Amino acid sequence: MLVTSSTGIVRGARFPGRYIQAAGAIGMLGAEAAGFGRRATVLVDRGIYDMLEAALSSALEGHVEARLIRHGGECSESQIAALAASARDGAAEVIIGVGGGKALDTAKAAARDLGLPVIIFPTIAASDAPCSALAVVYNDDGTVAYDTFLPRNPDLVLVDTALIAKAPARFLAAGIGDALATFYEADSCRRSGAFNCMKMPGVSLAFEVARACRDTIFEFGAAALADCDAGEASPALERIVEANILLSGIGFESGGVAAAHAIHHGLCELEDVHHHLHGEKVAIGVLAGLKLHGQDEEFRKVRDFCQSVRLPTRLADIGIVDASEAKLAIVAKRACRPGEIIHNEPIPVTEGMVVNALKALI
Repeated sequence: MLVTSSTGIVRGARFPGRYIQAAGAIGMLGAEAAGFGRRATVLVDRGIYDMLEAALSSALEGHVEARLIRHGGECSESQIAALAASARDGAAEVIIGVGGGKALDTAKAAARDLGLPVIIFPTIAASDAPCSALAVVYNDDGTVAYDTFLPRNPDLVLVDTALIAKAPARFLAAGIGDALATFYEADSCRRSGAFNCMKMPGVSLAFEVARACRDTIFEFGAAALADCDAGEASPALERIVEANILLSGIGFESGGVAAAHAIHHGLCELEDVHHHLHGEKVAIGVLAGLKLHGQDEEFRKVRDFCQSVRLPTRLADIGIVDASEAKLAIVAKRACRPGEIIHNEPIPVTEGMVVNALKALI
């Protein structure tokens, strides 16, 4: 049911407290953290802990007392609870999340549980997780358990494009895949009147941000990947990082989500895909979503774009080599369960429709 006031439908949008992006931004972390308190608990992605431990300690030294913790790998209830316990024991006044989406979501959720501010420092631009008031909680076996909506967005998102440029280009490509869904899902929600993450329709700005996100990745995606291969924080890479993290973050959260991410959740039910990145699976969800609508011309355009930016276009590209009817039925059942975001689409979607859309990607 739409929320209304005396003047009409209530619409809304949400944003991070602040967003700062620059090559070398890690040097700003200590001074920024000091603005929130004297003691910080810093959760660092296990994949980059050894590489960044010294640089993080140096950036924080003289500004805050910092306890660095290596993330366990999943954003699960057990990992969130462990971080909250450590921060409580250390009398932390701010939590800092460093790394990729699962580490960042764990930091956001633990900060929520403790009522503390949170600084997000992404080291890859592989998803739009950094800016959002959302954490995707996984089971310890890697399957998606549920999405948890947080009371506020991160207080600060600090993005060092020099670090991101040094990461494998596959992560940047995956971020483009996640950002690719932003416009198509927000547009579906606009047409259906579905709620955004605030449980209300988005303001017009949300859909313009989503459109700008799509246009930016189409224009700069291929060039940014080439520059990332060279480790260069180029103007094209700066634009793609902004699109992947900020524009996509605002666009999905304030515009709404639909089929692409629901199908992603369904794909995560299959062990076949667990070694593939979130945005790679979301790209498959976008293509399947276009097939749901019978938008063949747009499907071909998006498929060609995906190929140009190293994103998967077939189920086999994300590990589903044997795309049996039984496997596709598992994906469809999870994607279409009652209350799932696939029902934000402006058309009724059934499990059979999802199976047929996925068959087009075999």
